[in-house]
Amino acid sequence: MASVSRQLLARYMSSSAAPAKKLAIKHVTVIGGGLMGSGIAQVAAATGHTVVLVDQTEDILKKSRKSIEDSLKRVTKKMFAERPEVASQFIEKTMSNLSTSTDAAAVVHSTDLVVEAIVENLAVKHELFMTLDKFAPEHAIFASNTSSLPITDIANSTTRQDRFGGLHFFNPVPMMKLVEVIKAPMTSQTTYESLLDFSKALGKTPVSCKDTPGFIVNRLLVPYLMESVRLYERGHASKEDIDVAMKLGAGYPMGPFELLDYVGLDTSKYIIDGWHQMEPENPLFAPSELLNKLVAEKKLGKKTGEGFYKYK
Repeated sequence: MASVSRQLLARYMSSSAAPAKKLAIKHVTVIGGGLMGSGIAQVAAATGHTVVLVDQTEDILKKSRKSIEDSLKRVTKKMFAERPEVASQFIEKTMSNLSTSTDAAAVVHSTDLVVEAIVENLAVKHELFMTLDKFAPEHAIFASNTSSLPITDIANSTTRQDRFGGLHFFNPVPMMKLVEVIKAPMTSQTTYESLLDFSKALGKTPVSCKDTPGFIVNRLLVPYLMESVRLYERGHASKEDIDVAMKLGAGYPMGPFELLDYVGLDTSKYIIDGWHQMEPENPLFAPSELLNKLVAEKKLGKKTGEGFYKYK
């Protein structure tokens, strides 16, 4: 009889146990006030989230706020072309949802989501998340905007691997509709679904990917860019003709060399070097002597005035 009672009790407890609920993300902390971090903060604040943007100095944050405000003016000029007073209200409301801080540990105590968009350096990310893990509430989800580092490696610096995922936005964030939502092996289904819902709440289109180098877009894009460089290095076609061919033949808005210069040759080299280190036998990840030479000469693309092309 006692055995039957225990079985009934176990069955009752099993059936009455509530499944883990998805987190309704309302408070967002964005770490990193650069282009990506500012863009993420902007779209989150514009969609009614309470946002704290964090960086190391007040000077950086002042520039971040100005870039967000300037971006909002451009966006609202198109959205509310005939209603300038509505545009002003939208900008005012968005900016009121946004605050800034130089103390990440002090502002994460009530956050629902931390999105990291800092330098692509694993040790620096580890130090950041290890610290925030001690101060953020238990329910808070951590996410990285990394484009090249494994989410699992970053998550291992915390005690919340189940509440850690990837949110890979694309530049410029306010304009680009895509977000790659990365589900690492330890990421819980609840966390994953909460990140999907958050992406949709931002007005983005999320796609799902496992924790593989480059996720979807960069895994396909970077080898394509590198093969374009190799084609040019072999003397099989000029960089100008390769760019024209891919724009007119494949319908791409930019040719591979134009895109490399836009992204930054140092960024592209960093990604391919990291992947080559992980998979040295993979020919798709082979380094390029020409790319290495240009980076060594500080010819990094548009940001330095010269890369594969020269810019005034």
